Amino acid sequence: MSESTSNFVYLAIAIIDFVIAGWKCLALLRDPTPTLSLITVNFVASGLVFAMAAPAGYRMLGELTGSPSFATLPVYIGILSCFSLLHLLTMLWDPRLRQSPAVLRRKVTAWSAAYLVAPAVMVVTFCSADLSGPTDPLEFNTNYAGDPLIQVFLGVFLITLTCGTLSTYRQCRKLKLEGPRFQRALRSFGTAMLFVFGYVVCWVPAIVLAAFGNHALDTVGVLGSTFGSIGALITSYGLSGAAVGAWLRERRDIKALQPLWDLVVEGVDEDLAFSVDSARSHRLAWNVGFNLHRRVIEILDGMRALRPWLSPLPAAAVYAVHEQETARGAGDARRLTDQELQAAATAAALRDAAQRLQAARRAAALHGTGHPQAPAGPQVALPGEDTPASGERQRLLRVAQALTAPLVAAALQDVQEQRSRTEVAERK
Repeated sequence: MSESTSNFVYLAIAIIDFVIAGWKCLALLRDPTPTLSLITVNFVASGLVFAMAAPAGYRMLGELTGSPSFATLPVYIGILSCFSLLHLLTMLWDPRLRQSPAVLRRKVTAWSAAYLVAPAVMVVTFCSADLSGPTDPLEFNTNYAGDPLIQVFLGVFLITLTCGTLSTYRQCRKLKLEGPRFQRALRSFGTAMLFVFGYVVCWVPAIVLAAFGNHALDTVGVLGSTFGSIGALITSYGLSGAAVGAWLRERRDIKALQPLWDLVVEGVDEDLAFSVDSARSHRLAWNVGFNLHRRVIEILDGMRALRPWLSPLPAAAVYAVHEQETARGAGDARRLTDQELQAAATAAALRDAAQRLQAARRAAALHGTGHPQAPAGPQVALPGEDTPASGERQRLLRVAQALTAPLVAAALQDVQEQRSRTEVAERK
C-alpha cells in the first residue's frame, strides 16, 4: 500500500475500533465480565495501534520523541497485546477448559508469561539498536534488517505473533459454542488469525533477504500489512458481529411492536408508558436492549389494562373463520400453525377490546358520567397468557404482525354482525 492509502485504511480501522470500544464500554458498565473486559481493552489497543501505524501518526510520534522509528516499538508491542488478549479470550471461552479450572489456570499463566517476556526482550533490543536517521514507516523491517539487535527484535515479534495467531486459530477450530450466530462469529475469528499469519508469511522472506542486502522482496513485505489490516477487520466482526446482529434485531423488533404498543398503551392509557418519550424510543440508537424490554413490559401492562373489556367472541371467530377458509381453500388460505392462530386470536381480541373501551369512553363523555363502566361478567383470558417470560417477545411480535391480517379483519367483521343481530333481537 502507498502511504496515502495506508493513512486512509489504518485511520479508518482505528475509528471503527474506537467506536466499537466505546460501545463495548457501555455494555461493560451494565455487565462487567472478564471476557467483555478483554474485548473492550483489545479494541482500545487495536485502535491505538492503527492510529500509530498510519504513516501520519507514525511520523508525528517520531517528531514528538525525536526518534523517527520510535513508533515501531509501541505498534509492535500493541499488536502482540491485541492478539495475546484474543488468545486468552478463546481459552476463557473454551467449555472444556472451564470444566478444569486448574488446567485453564496453568495454560493462561504460561501463555501470559510468554506474552510478557516477548515485549520485554523487544524493548531491550529496540532501545539498544542504532536507529538514527530517517525511515520509511512502511518498510522499517527491511530498512533495519541488517542490524543484529533489530533481527532479534523482529524475530521475537514474528515468532510470538505466529505462535499466538496459529494457537488461537487452532483453539477457534476446536471450540463449540451454543448458538449458530456465535459459532459463525467464532469461525470468522479463526479466519482472521490466518490473515494475520499472512502478515508473517510475507515479511519473513523479505526480512531474510534484506538482512543479506537484497531488497527484492520489500514490496512483498509491505503487502503483508494488507493481510494484517484484513485480519483486523475480520477480527472486529468476529468479536462484535453477533452483538451487532442482536442490536439490529432488537431495533427491528422495537419497530415491529410499535403498532401493538399504539393499540394497547397509547390507545388505552398513556400513563402505562415508562416516559413521555416511549412512543419515540424506537428511534434511539443506544440502549436498544433496555428499550425493547421496556416496550414488551409496557405492552403486557396495556394488555392487562384491557382485560375488563375482553370478549370471548373475537378469538372464537378467528378459529371459526380459519376453519371455514381452509376447508373451502379460499384464495391463498393456508392452515396456520398453532402459534400463528393463537397470535391472530389474541390480535382480534385486543382490537375488539380497544374498540369497546373507546366506545364506552365516548358514551361516558356524552352522558357526563366520568370514567367508562366496564362490562359486567367474568373476565376473559387472552390466548397465550401462560407463555414463559423468555417467549413473550416472540409471542408479541406474532401478535403485532397479526393485527392487520385479513383473518383478523374477517373475524372482527363476523363479531360485529353477530352483535348487531343480537341487538336487533333484544329490541324485539
